Amino acid sequence: MKRGELYRLAKPSKRDPKRFRVYIIVSREDLMATTFPTVVCAPVYSNYIGLQTEFEVGVDEGLKHDSSIRCDELVSIAKSDLTDFIGSLSPQKIQELNQALKVALEVD
Repeated sequence: MKRGELYRLAKPSKRDPKRFRVYIIVSREDLMATTFPTVVCAPVYSNYIGLQTEFEVGVDEGLKHDSSIRCDELVSIAKSDLTDFIGSLSPQKIQELNQALKVALEVD
């Protein structure tokens, strides 16, 4: 399990209309090496609405179609629930993730 990896999660939440949702791990690597049971993730959506806090991903990252990652909707997910690996971000996409997180969290 690494930062930038995408996992498909069944029944992500009661509010989510989808039966499955893909999430990307955004937690730092140091956290994943511990016994802490959860990691911070951002959801993947099938549409792109042009927010500064989202960026586009797609087939190159292991998805079936063009999508976007929204960093305004961070959630904590149990590591044990992240078992259906989809793919991972390239170094360039990790930079886009970092920029979207900076905007979402108002970090310089």
